[in-house]
Amino acid sequence: MIEISDLTKSFNDKPVLRGVNLSIKSGESVVIIGRSGCGKSVLLKMMTMLLPPDSGRILIDGEDITLMDDQNLYRVRRKIGVLFQGAALFDSMTVQENITLGLREHTDLSETELRRIAEERLELVSLPGILDLKPAELSGGMKKRVGLARAIAMDPKYVLYDEPTTGLDPISADAINNLIISLNEKLKVTTIVVTHDMVSANKIADRIIMLHRGVNFFEGTPEQVKNAEDEVVRQFIEGKADGPIKQVIVKEQPREWWRGKRF
Repeated sequence: MIEISDLTKSFNDKPVLRGVNLSIKSGESVVIIGRSGCGKSVLLKMMTMLLPPDSGRILIDGEDITLMDDQNLYRVRRKIGVLFQGAALFDSMTVQENITLGLREHTDLSETELRRIAEERLELVSLPGILDLKPAELSGGMKKRVGLARAIAMDPKYVLYDEPTTGLDPISADAINNLIISLNEKLKVTTIVVTHDMVSANKIADRIIMLHRGVNFFEGTPEQVKNAEDEVVRQFIEGKADGPIKQVIVKEQPREWWRGKRF
C-alpha cells in the first residue's frame, strides 16, 4: 500500500502542498480531484520521486522512498507504471520501441520477446496491430492507449494516471475510463488517477479525495462526494465559479466605424 504523511511542497516560496496525509490500499482505485493548481499532479510526481517533497514521508509497501538512494529508488519505481498527461511518447520511436523502453533498460529480453510483450499490452488496451507506427500517425486517443500500454509493460503493482481524459472527446474519454477499470480488474493493480473530470472520477473511483488549499480537504465514495453538503465540494463538482462573473460591456461601434480612421 501507499502511505503519505505530512507531505509539503513549495515553489518559489509559494506553498502548494501544506501537509497531505492519505493512505491507499492495495487493489484500490483512488481518484484525486481539485481545482487547477491545487497540487494534484505535483502529488502524483512525488509518488515516484520525480519531484522531491520539502518535508514528509511517502511509504510504498512500507519503504520510505524519500530517504532512498538512486539504486533503491529505481528498484521501487519498477513497481509503478505512469500514464502522463500528454502520453509522453517519443516521436522518433515506433510504438513498439515506446512500449518496451523500460524493458530494454532493465531486462535482457530478446527482440522477439519484446515484440511479443508489446503486442500483448496493445491487445490489453484494445489497440492491436500498430507496433511499427510512429506517434505522429496516431490520434490523441490512440496515443493515450499506447502510453497506457507502456505503463503496464513491466507488470507494475501501481498505475498512476495524470489527467488521462484531458484533450479527448467524450467517447474517447469514456473508452479510456473503461480501460482503466478493465486493467484494474484484470491486472489486480492499485489505480491512482488525478483528474478534474467528474464524469471520469465517478466512473473509475472506489474512493475520491479532494485537494484544496494544499491539504486533502474531503474524501469519500463517489456517492458521498455527490451528496456532500460542504460548499467547497459542491462548488467544484457543480462547476460553479467563486462569485458572480463580471461582465465586460463593450460599446457597440456603428457600422463602418473605421471610415476616416488612421491605422
